[in-house]
Amino acid sequence: MTTAMAETSKVSSLPLSDEASRVRDALIKHGLETPMIENGLSVEEKYQRIKAAFEDVVYTLGLDITDDSLSETPHRIAKMYVKEIFSGLDYSCFPKISVIENKMNVDEMVKVSDISFTSTCEHHFVTIDGFAKVAYLPKNKIIGLSKINRIVRFFGQRPQVQERLTQQVLVTLQTLLETDNVAVSISATHYCVKARGVMDASSSTQTTALGGLFKRSDKTRSEFLAG
Repeated sequence: MTTAMAETSKVSSLPLSDEASRVRDALIKHGLETPMIENGLSVEEKYQRIKAAFEDVVYTLGLDITDDSLSETPHRIAKMYVKEIFSGLDYSCFPKISVIENKMNVDEMVKVSDISFTSTCEHHFVTIDGFAKVAYLPKNKIIGLSKINRIVRFFGQRPQVQERLTQQVLVTLQTLLETDNVAVSISATHYCVKARGVMDASSSTQTTALGGLFKRSDKTRSEFLAG
């Protein structure tokens, strides 16, 4: 096993945090969990299988895997899939969340804009990239601002459809903050549209998920969407 893969195995063997378990249970309850199965494979077994599969892909395409430019490609792809771009499939990688009591009695909107993320289209396994905007109305708890970015990134690091990603971020924050008053908006470019098929390089996709007052109040919704 490579050092990098050994480190991944060590991370993936950690027990789930309370926050990760609560979020996973909430997504399952809402029918928003990414379609996953428990196949019993260790991280190293996943790496080895993906590596072997991509050796076959490279050969099938008629490429010379013995060439020094291609010889490490299956290894790189397998490592990238398991350790990087699909690490959000492993809840032991769920970010450590700092949720604290709202002792300051903050009751105005907290909004984080222009959260950059990269994900992968689950239909074609090509890139999605874009920006998210997330807001909430504090109740009894507030969350460290960088944790919102990390939550977006975690769920982005999965094969995704944008509609599900938007809802996953919403329900995650509702669960952790114990309030329905959360809003999420995502604008993204899908390379399955840009680089294949219709090959439209200029279009983007917007999705929005609103909860609580963001759904019921025109004023609150407009304030969120405006900036």
